[in-house]
Amino acid sequence: MGEATEQASGFHVTTTRKQLITAALPLQDHWLPLSNLDLLLPPLNVSVCFCYKKPSNITMAHETLKTALAETLVSYYAFAGEIVTNPTGEPEILCNNRGVDFVEAGADVDLRELNLYDPDESIARLVPIKKHGVIAIQVTQLKCGSIVVGCTFDHRVADAYSMNMFLISWAEISRSDVPISCVPSFRRSLLNPRRPLIIDSSIDQIYMPVTSLTPPQETTDPDSILASRLYYIKADALDELQTLASGSKTTLKRTKLEAFSAFLWKLVAKHAAKDPVPTKNSKLGIVVDGRRRLMEQENNTYFGNVLSIPFGGQKIDDLINKSLSWVADEVHKFLESSVTKEHFLNLIDWVETRRPIPAVSRIYSTGSDDGPAFVVSSGRGFPVNQVDFGWGSPVFGSYHFPWGGNAGYVMPMPSSVDDKDWMVYLHLTKGQLKFIEEEASHVLKPVDNNYLKI
Repeated sequence: MGEATEQASGFHVTTTRKQLITAALPLQDHWLPLSNLDLLLPPLNVSVCFCYKKPSNITMAHETLKTALAETLVSYYAFAGEIVTNPTGEPEILCNNRGVDFVEAGADVDLRELNLYDPDESIARLVPIKKHGVIAIQVTQLKCGSIVVGCTFDHRVADAYSMNMFLISWAEISRSDVPISCVPSFRRSLLNPRRPLIIDSSIDQIYMPVTSLTPPQETTDPDSILASRLYYIKADALDELQTLASGSKTTLKRTKLEAFSAFLWKLVAKHAAKDPVPTKNSKLGIVVDGRRRLMEQENNTYFGNVLSIPFGGQKIDDLINKSLSWVADEVHKFLESSVTKEHFLNLIDWVETRRPIPAVSRIYSTGSDDGPAFVVSSGRGFPVNQVDFGWGSPVFGSYHFPWGGNAGYVMPMPSSVDDKDWMVYLHLTKGQLKFIEEEASHVLKPVDNNYLKI
């Protein structure tokens, strides 16, 4: 990796063309409110990136992407709009077919030279900076003829599940595989609050008004600066973690996500114990998708955010000294109360009682005084091998989400090489990343060209 890193760290990206792609059919202007669950998201942008080997006709590939995007925006019209502020001060989507900023660019680097292990040095330059609208797209041609398709979208409008739907539909239309397999539903009434509202004070332990947020703490310690890294985990290592995390359980085994989260929590705790001024506690949050819990007919098609971030806290000493199965049991316990329909109904009602003041997950603002904290999301539905625009599946795909809070962020995804393996995006402090690499090199391996076969 050393040589590739040195070569790739100085590459330049040059914009060659900018266009505004609008929906292929005229749309009636209208306003689409954000649901109460959308309103739990601060104005954060999420990026996603796919690398492809050289198409046979690059000019045709660009035109195919743009033509298919225009057709896709007919169904995914929210992505062609823009966020506006309504009279109460809350954001909503103006569906005016403003269009999507589409950037064509070139980079003086070969695919093999990209240091994908360090996405801050590579992916961050190949995804667009969204300045207007809801989503922006950048298609970059590399020196070797390979292309990179990067998208950046407003998290208040879509979660990962919704973005995955859009990517699959865009790819299907590019391949002329129509009608699309999944037509999005924007039926906001599915997430209406109950009448009368039912107030559950337990939500106060998970969410808080943004007015109570403490600003991120500045740090001069280089080890405390947050950075992003990409690793892969082989299927057999995941199986072993699951076996260890399940302990003596033979029927109700812990999930791979619970096992991996527990494993990472122990590592973060061990690193915290090395600090000259060690903290006593650590927090772990896990993103839960509520579609299956809340919706019957449209759980596979609803477009928007249907997420909650429950979390638990434990003593550093317990996380270090007790078994992986004990930690996994603790993860399972705090998840158990939040994977129910009732939890999401309570959350929707809770937001209603606090509008128009925005709210956010408490773990997002966890400061260093509270001990290390991080959130594990689940990108296991990331359709990396399905985003084939007509010239083959990507050789690499990943989310990129340096989200700006004090807590770390982790996103496991399926690997483009073997869907039983995991690709894992880690956004943690440099000190934590260094420690994890030293302690867990048998599980988390830096992404490199040999693994990706490029």
